[in-house]
Amino acid sequence: MVFNTPIFFVFFVTFLLFYGFVFLQKKPRVYFILVSSLVFYGAWNYKFIPLLVGSAVADYFIALAIGGTDDQRRKKLLLTLSISINLGILGLFKYADFVLSSVADFLGLLGYQASMPTLEWVLPVGISFYTFQSMSYTIDVYRGVMTPRKGLIAFTTALAFFPQLVAGPILRARQILPQFHDIPTPTWDAAKRGFLLITSGLLKKTAADLLAAPVATAFDASTAVSTLETWIGVLAFAGQIYGDFAGYSDMAIGIALLIGFQIPLNFRLPYIASSPIDFWRRWHISLSTWLRDYLYISMGGNRTGHRLRNIFVTMLLGGLWHGAAWTFVAWGFFHGVIITATHALREIDWLKPFHGSSSRWIKLLKWAMTFYLVLLGWILFRATSLQSAWDIFVNMHVWSNTPHTNPSAWIIAGLTISTLVWMHLMDAVILHKREAIEKRPWLLWPLLILGQTLCLFIGEPSNEFIYFQF
Repeated sequence: MVFNTPIFFVFFVTFLLFYGFVFLQKKPRVYFILVSSLVFYGAWNYKFIPLLVGSAVADYFIALAIGGTDDQRRKKLLLTLSISINLGILGLFKYADFVLSSVADFLGLLGYQASMPTLEWVLPVGISFYTFQSMSYTIDVYRGVMTPRKGLIAFTTALAFFPQLVAGPILRARQILPQFHDIPTPTWDAAKRGFLLITSGLLKKTAADLLAAPVATAFDASTAVSTLETWIGVLAFAGQIYGDFAGYSDMAIGIALLIGFQIPLNFRLPYIASSPIDFWRRWHISLSTWLRDYLYISMGGNRTGHRLRNIFVTMLLGGLWHGAAWTFVAWGFFHGVIITATHALREIDWLKPFHGSSSRWIKLLKWAMTFYLVLLGWILFRATSLQSAWDIFVNMHVWSNTPHTNPSAWIIAGLTISTLVWMHLMDAVILHKREAIEKRPWLLWPLLILGQTLCLFIGEPSNEFIYFQF
């Protein structure tokens, strides 16, 4: 079930009616959210519901066992069991075929023709999100960050919560679980913010879908593409991936607000970042902070003499989290390189004035360098193979007008750049002027009606979100 479809509209309106007028007590509301979430998830493939529920049940009881013992060795064994279950599920469904095919390819390079069997299992939607979310609970209990909470239904509901179930944000148990033990009451102020974010998300998703055509021209063409059209395609993908994923996050946060639940921000104007480090503080915040808190810190973080190594490994595995393909590994590798390089350059004495400069020109230069590096990374993320990524990179930097550039290419370039700027301006207004808009009904409701109308007439509700594949 996709947010921007009529079937979800019917589902959610029905949900609101029952939630607001039938299930008025806390416990019935928790049960109703759980059932609704499983119906929502089962609309893709009901066969994977036991996998989701099984993850919740396993980590719930493991967390109780960790919290019920003072034996550190036993706690560590229980935590290892939780991590093994979650990563085992993720590995089997997402990475098994990738590993087997990679081994076969490697043996082929050595001269051995190996025919490796593959599982060819369907990838459950949202598995990368809910396994990380569930695993963070047992880690937090192990670390003493939170005590295990009793209530299997509440925990399962928190894990299966339908607004963010299939594409995040990745919630920590301490962020969402207390809300299911003390069901929040929806407020009109939260609802107004929710409507604003839902409209913003729909507009971004609509823009992302419109950018799909120039992206396909650059990345999926079977014939040569001009340099200008290649640049347009890469810029368009930067807009598409942002509009698609940030749009989903906005809608997830907005839908949750309509029923009183708080979900943290997942994006903060990522394309105005002034360094690769700053970019990851703004992009997919729930993943970057998860990797920092549960992987980077677990490896030693800044406390050891291997800080740059720890950053690099974290980003490499963050790339692999996105998908079982060497292009994603290369994307993580690339971001690991530019982030470790940024940290290393900041330690050079003669460059320190550059990093701390308040000059507008220096800031503009740092932004331009960062945005360029992010664009190069998106080539790896979107390309169908490493060879294709290299061809696109070369075509961007070696001018070619063969075949002749489409006469409308410059217009498309202008529209693509304008869309990128517009999405960030819209986000900046919501981030900094949201309260002012919400306090002015004469401004809020016309904006919502206009935005929804545009999405209705321009949008393509059949298009799924890109991050569903992860």
